[in-house]
Amino acid sequence: MDVLTPRTLEEALTLKAVRPEAVPIQGGTDLMVSLNFDHLRPEVILNLNEVAELRGWSRENGVLRLGAGLTYTELLHGEVAEALPVLAEASRTVGSPQIRNRGTIGGNLGTASPAGDALPPLLVEEAEVELASTRGTRRVSLGEFLVGPKQNALSQDELIAAVVVAPSRQPQTFMKVGPRNAMVISVCSLALVADREHGELRAAYGSSGPVVGLVRAPLDEVGSFAERVAAAASPIDDVRGSAAYRRHALGVLAARALERCLA
Repeated sequence: MDVLTPRTLEEALTLKAVRPEAVPIQGGTDLMVSLNFDHLRPEVILNLNEVAELRGWSRENGVLRLGAGLTYTELLHGEVAEALPVLAEASRTVGSPQIRNRGTIGGNLGTASPAGDALPPLLVEEAEVELASTRGTRRVSLGEFLVGPKQNALSQDELIAAVVVAPSRQPQTFMKVGPRNAMVISVCSLALVADREHGELRAAYGSSGPVVGLVRAPLDEVGSFAERVAAAASPIDDVRGSAAYRRHALGVLAARALERCLA
């Protein structure tokens, strides 16, 4: 196994163009599990830990650009947490302090698991994913980026550079259900925004379909919104919960989230 360690984003993109089979790693909280259990054995790993351009965040004209290397710990406090409290709430539920210190927002996007905790908050805030290659950069909506369970719209020569989001600054919250409060993959999760400015309710659910799903409704249809969220999901039975339980739990979460956001 070869390990390539670029020092700049330009070098990383050049290496990815030459070795498109290279598997990126930053925090490694997903990839190392697959390697340790021999579920994945790539010939080339592209180590992005030394690429400073992928870290940190910036703001321009009220729009946030969150680098792919931004960790969950960095999302918990400060200006990003104030602008995107729903993402900060979700970040608090991720793994342990050690996982939050290493896990990155770009890794959650790259894995594209329906259970990814950062995905519902980003989807409900209408985020875009910035993809980079030697051919240039492009942005795609998160909904278009997530194309299937653990499948995304990355081309072979592309890397996730950042997430771009214009915070709604409307009442919002994140909730999830799991067998315990920490160190657990969600049985189901929900992010909700009560957007009074646009007269709209938005809810994104995780672990209840092949991809994270988004439900919209006018604000005046609040009475039926929880049922609409539950009906929109397409959960499955697995070791963590039944489809029926997930659908019921989503309805309960949506009702509680509405109560919290509209109080």
